[in-house]
Amino acid sequence: MRAPKVYKTEAIVLKCINLGEADKLLTLYTPKRGKFSAIAKGVRRPRSKMGGHLELLTHSSLMLARGKNLDIITQSQTISSFLPLRGDLWRSSLAIYAAELVDQFTAEHVENYPLYKLLLNTLGWLCETQDVELILRYFELKLLTHLGYKPELHRCLGCSSSLEPTTNFFSPGGGGVLCPRCRENEPLTQPISLNALKVMRFLQDSDYTRASRVRLSAALSRELESLMRHYIRYLLEREVKSVEFLDRLRGEVIA
Repeated sequence: MRAPKVYKTEAIVLKCINLGEADKLLTLYTPKRGKFSAIAKGVRRPRSKMGGHLELLTHSSLMLARGKNLDIITQSQTISSFLPLRGDLWRSSLAIYAAELVDQFTAEHVENYPLYKLLLNTLGWLCETQDVELILRYFELKLLTHLGYKPELHRCLGCSSSLEPTTNFFSPGGGGVLCPRCRENEPLTQPISLNALKVMRFLQDSDYTRASRVRLSAALSRELESLMRHYIRYLLEREVKSVEFLDRLRGEVIA
């Protein structure tokens, strides 16, 4: 059965690139079609009816026509613009980081509805919640679970024994935690405190309602960020581009 020439889908705009004088190339993440790129023709013209509906991080309902190489967006209507993100540079930067993770970790045209729903919910939570960095750690752990990279946090990767309540060691290459004895055979590890291990387990195993009740000290928040950053960098084999901007922005806020 031949696919229809015109189709409709919801989508979250992950990335925008200007093309020519008035067009845009958009990277979209959708419920049933996964990630793919499409062209929005004339969308940068002042009188374009689609312009405001296709901004970065917007959740929209789209009509598309199949093209020879890339599909073309013919109609768009905003479902949610996540307005609180637009006026808050820190929150919007964290949202861009989340979108970049989805973009970097996924291949085109691979459906992953749980991941789509996670990203959509995360954009909403970033609009509402005070502890936005906790949301990001929750998002990272759930994203890794949905993609098959769930870290082992309960048993030692080396000897399979239950982890003792002490300082253990996280191994990005192994995808989990090593006990102090097994860590001697794996030099590229990072210490993980008992509190950090407990929080990561809780976030990994909880729904958002339970996870959002966690309260983190500044030191614990930085430790969790460092652990997740090293693991994600190992999996992607590169740094996430928006991380550098987040670090610079945080430095300016603290200064």
